[in-house]
Amino acid sequence: LELSRSSSMSTGRVAGIIGLGVAAMLIIQSGDPLDFRSPVWGDTGLLARAAVCIIAGGSLLAMGWLHRLLFSPLEVLRGPDDVGYIAEDGRSRAQAANEVRRRRKTGELPPVYPNGWYRVMDSHRLQRGQVKSVSILGEQVAVFRGQDGKAYVVDAYCPHLGANLAVGGQVVGSCIECPFHGWQFRGNDGKCVRIPYAEKVPEFAKVRCWPSCEVNGQILVWFHCDGEDPQWTVPEQQEITKGQWVYRGRTEHFINAHIEEIPENAADIAHLAHLHTPGIASGVDLRYTNSKTWEFLRHDWKVQWEAESEPNKHCSQMLVKHALTVFGRHWPLLDVRVVARQVGPGVVFLLVDHSFLGRGVILQCVTPVEPLLQCVSHTIFYQANIPPLVPKFILKAECIQFERDVMIWNNKKYISKPLLVKEDSAIQKHRRWFSQFYSENSPRLQHQRDTLDF
Repeated sequence: LELSRSSSMSTGRVAGIIGLGVAAMLIIQSGDPLDFRSPVWGDTGLLARAAVCIIAGGSLLAMGWLHRLLFSPLEVLRGPDDVGYIAEDGRSRAQAANEVRRRRKTGELPPVYPNGWYRVMDSHRLQRGQVKSVSILGEQVAVFRGQDGKAYVVDAYCPHLGANLAVGGQVVGSCIECPFHGWQFRGNDGKCVRIPYAEKVPEFAKVRCWPSCEVNGQILVWFHCDGEDPQWTVPEQQEITKGQWVYRGRTEHFINAHIEEIPENAADIAHLAHLHTPGIASGVDLRYTNSKTWEFLRHDWKVQWEAESEPNKHCSQMLVKHALTVFGRHWPLLDVRVVARQVGPGVVFLLVDHSFLGRGVILQCVTPVEPLLQCVSHTIFYQANIPPLVPKFILKAECIQFERDVMIWNNKKYISKPLLVKEDSAIQKHRRWFSQFYSENSPRLQHQRDTLDF
């Protein structure tokens, strides 16, 4: 799908370049470069012909842009320094981000990698016979799709002499072949099944194999600090499997914060009224979101968070009722009801239900890359019979509201014992619920940063 976006963009650009190129040829050439026999064209001046070609090229570019707007999936992919930092005094955003990271106090942090399922990548990005290198949970893994069509995840480094299996490695059947010496490791258990120059393969020759699953168009891995087997499964959204809901886009952000701070937003009901009430037209920079220019447009939120009970104690739900007011007048047509169901520490199903605009789901996935760096993706699947512009607008609105949170997360400190009032009671409940994903041996941040050197 990323390829289709790039392809449509390239097509529009090429069409525009061709049109502008022809116009340039007409201006530069002294003779008649196109021997049109039409009397209308023959009587047309050189500048008029150039203008026609420029207009034609511009029209093709506009048509390409319109096609992408109406039909292509929305792809918003932010880098680690793109959102949430204020670049002033001639500094670049990267410089501002690095300065914040060096100076920020981390606080007394919980373990950095909770036990649970985490998204590795989207299914469509891994074709049969392909291998990809991915950073996840402080590790480097090789993700490959065997000739049997199944996706496998193994540690990236060959136990022989440490070559990266994902850099030059080849898929052979359901195995990954090391690019250094040709050792082949089976995807389902990591066992080495072939060493080209050895008479016998040692029984202990194997690479670590990560428990994985492929559901809802995503490849996920299971992490447990003690190596325990998966304790729950990620629910399958039947509408996606049956093709009733189709892919309409995704966003991706990197957040410099502890993983627990991101889902905790669901229980932080008070922040919605303060941070997310200004209309999306006022943007994401918190210095300007309360601008009087856009105060005629306001979002109203009614939210409730609660943990689920056995056998789904690893799940929680946030019920959201959203209303929009324009010049103080409520527009019922734009009321949206969302049920956000979190499954473990890393997966959230945001089910959108609207009487007129249809139904769909945004899959929010939080994946630790490093102890204080999270990759957060939002992938939307929506009713196939609803115009793509509708779910793309919903995803864009979600992206704007989310990036306001990113600006908070990237600059805040984690407080283990926060000063709360009784209206914040859900935050404490959420922390107790989230603590079930930590074990005695869950990894913690080991180093302390006592200087400005990072």
